[in-house]
Amino acid sequence: MTDTHKQLPHLVFGGELITLDGSEFKDISKLDIVGIFPDYASAAAAWKAKAQQTVDNALMRYFVVHLHRLLDPETGKIQGS
Repeated sequence: MTDTHKQLPHLVFGGELITLDGSEFKDISKLDIVGIFPDYASAAAAWKAKAQQTVDNALMRYFVVHLHRLLDPETGKIQGS
């Protein structure tokens, strides 16, 4: 059976930041890679769950990356490569 939905992969990851107003991680080797999800809705749900788990640490931040926006629709390769 084929999936008729267009794949729009999203990456969810996070870690502790150096400052509240920045986006540089304290230790990039300790990033928490939550996973890759097939659509924004499931990625957002995973992001929300992780953000709620770490609410007591103001420096902990999670992000959703739209991986599908990095892919060239013509070739299926990463843009710029």
